[in-house]
Amino acid sequence: MKSDFRQKIFSYRSYTPIPFLIVMVIFARPTLLSLIVGFVLALVGEIVRIWGVGYVGAETRTTGPVGGSRLVTNGPYAYVRNPLYIGNMLMYLGFGVMSMALFPYFQIVGLVYFFIQYYLIVTLEEEYLSRTFADEYARYYKSVPRFIPKLKKYEFAGNLSFNIKEALRSERRTLQAFFGVTVLNIIIFLVKNNF
Repeated sequence: MKSDFRQKIFSYRSYTPIPFLIVMVIFARPTLLSLIVGFVLALVGEIVRIWGVGYVGAETRTTGPVGGSRLVTNGPYAYVRNPLYIGNMLMYLGFGVMSMALFPYFQIVGLVYFFIQYYLIVTLEEEYLSRTFADEYARYYKSVPRFIPKLKKYEFAGNLSFNIKEALRSERRTLQAFFGVTVLNIIIFLVKNNF
């Protein structure tokens, strides 16, 4: 049952932000400062995502069973095992700060919501990686933290190169959402301030 539930969360992870975004829009009270601070947080999250996707590629967009054709251990993966989920959490936190919706409770609940979701997904992915890449993954797992980046680079990091074209192609939907939510918050700010 637990595995089935985690797989469902993994399969529908692109849709789980929708309730967060609906609440954000309904209760939005952005200020100029919140727009700036939130945008910077969200931008850092998107940059982390682009950095990670530039190494792992379009495999991150799968909605089928958890899987992967290779173990990626370089780029941001040499410092933390789940940079894409960290990037997502920073983006959602940034969007929440931009909106100032129910501040700070909404932002805290949002972080907890996404952390629980990603924790469940990560445990499922770790089981797959442990089965598929055995000793190589065990060494990586012991050396690189799950969510809190470490400053020292993983000594056995792979030799994949960063591919910006692949990253931007794979991130197209995320970039559209990023700019859409940003523009929406700016419009709400302008309307509420009678511009």
